[in-house]
Amino acid sequence: MKYDPNKHHRRSIRLTGYDYSQPGAYFVTLCVQGRECVLGDVVDGHMMLNNAGQRADQFWPAVADHFADVEIDTWVTMPNHVHAIIVIGRGVVSMPNNEEMGGEKGGETTPQHGGGGRGVVSTPNNEETGGEKGGETPPLHGGGGRGGVSPPTLGQIVAYFKYQTTKSINQMRETPGARFWQRNYWEHVIRDETDLNRIRQYIQTNPLRWVDDQLHPDAPPNKFNRG
Repeated sequence: MKYDPNKHHRRSIRLTGYDYSQPGAYFVTLCVQGRECVLGDVVDGHMMLNNAGQRADQFWPAVADHFADVEIDTWVTMPNHVHAIIVIGRGVVSMPNNEEMGGEKGGETTPQHGGGGRGVVSTPNNEETGGEKGGETPPLHGGGGRGGVSPPTLGQIVAYFKYQTTKSINQMRETPGARFWQRNYWEHVIRDETDLNRIRQYIQTNPLRWVDDQLHPDAPPNKFNRG
């Protein structure tokens, strides 16, 4: 649905009273503006990144460098969206290696599509920048960076990623000021380690299930591809 300033107000759609700067793990999904497949393509179950996709994919480590108490646990770049597990508060969740995930079937139920399972809360969320161009508005710096006092919120972390990747991709394309990411993002608050492992596996196997993804260009209408 197209934004109508007379009907929609720029406020975050989020869990009432939830502190998105508190330590924990968060699963986020960011979509390219218009859900255009401009980050690469999936070939034989493997994501083949183009130049724009490489710039987006390679920026996640810089997020952890920018925010002192943030780690990026797992991420994947898909043709028209990215998934990532963002951990606020280093060491607040255990990080088992892939061998310890044996037997999990989390990839069969997609957290992004409302099937995150027990303990996962899903909600569309607006960036906390108030910007209109999916990351073109500079991110907030109210603490949480190196030497900051207060931890960053999830919205600030997402805004930083969007801003920096949009700037880099626009410089490469010579399209200054162009909108690259959709304004909103989807997030899940990960409540326990079972859900954490399930979502990790979903992210890692996402390219294998691209043709069935609800964000695939040929997917039937659903709540993730409307608008």
